[in-house]
Amino acid sequence: MAQSWLCPYCDRHATVMANNIAESAFRFDNNNKDGHQYLETRVVTCPNPECREYTIDVTAREALHGAGGFYRGEQTDSWRLRPQSNARVFPNYIPKPLRADYTEACLIRDLSPKASATLSRRCLQGMIRDFWNVKKPNLYEEINAIEDKVDPATWQAIDAVRSIGNIGAHMEKDINLVIDVDPDEAQTLIQLIELLFEDWYVRRKQREENLAAIVAIAEAKKAAKAPKPAEGAEGEKAA
Repeated sequence: MAQSWLCPYCDRHATVMANNIAESAFRFDNNNKDGHQYLETRVVTCPNPECREYTIDVTAREALHGAGGFYRGEQTDSWRLRPQSNARVFPNYIPKPLRADYTEACLIRDLSPKASATLSRRCLQGMIRDFWNVKKPNLYEEINAIEDKVDPATWQAIDAVRSIGNIGAHMEKDINLVIDVDPDEAQTLIQLIELLFEDWYVRRKQREENLAAIVAIAEAKKAAKAPKPAEGAEGEKAA
């Protein structure tokens, strides 16, 4: 059965077929405290010929016993083994320190939401300073300083995130301060980082490339219309 899928490596939407998916499951007990469990694995290979990377996901489920034997029950846990997080792959023209903070924030979001939020706040400040060349005493003032520089929708998203619980309460303090947040709040910060990467860096690059392409087309047409020197003109002039 065909399924819609977003590759975390090449960031392209694709339709994966049965030949792109490998799934397996086994039941175990081993006298563990939870009893019979199912462990499912799912491997998906990107159909993009320029990528062909693969993801590995593992899911744990209850193994319930019925009249016909065991069957799979509710999911009890899940793990992404490859890649190790849901971090998207962004282009190299986005500064490396920003990409590194973002990737690590995604990697530890569930393990340590507090550390993840700290990295995301540092990444947000780094973006504002790099892209808008704004430097203020704290992130709160830096966000206020770009209100008239960004479109209303982007500003609304930034302002909405800084109003969330402890995230907003500590915007005026040192970005390296570890604040107590839950995984959902940490994920909200991560989504803001992704939005701003797209809105600021990727769109700017696309605009630059589109404008360069227009200039190249205009130059090519201009060159094609330029009058060519008559044959033998140089030889006659030399004579």
